[in-house]
Amino acid sequence: MRQRMRWWKVLGLAGLAGVAATGVVIARAERRRRAYTPEEIRQRLLERHAQASDSARPADPA
Repeated sequence: MRQRMRWWKVLGLAGLAGVAATGVVIARAERRRRAYTPEEIRQRLLERHAQASDSARPADPA
């Protein structure tokens, strides 16, 4: 009985560590995302749009 309770404690601590690690990863990604200025975001979106438009155009058969 004592051994079973110990496993539940280990499993619970591992779960808490997983939740904390996930929060850290999300916070880092959010910080990275917020580090861009609106002008930088706009420029990156325009570049992505241009790339997508170029790749979506059919090749000229002539």
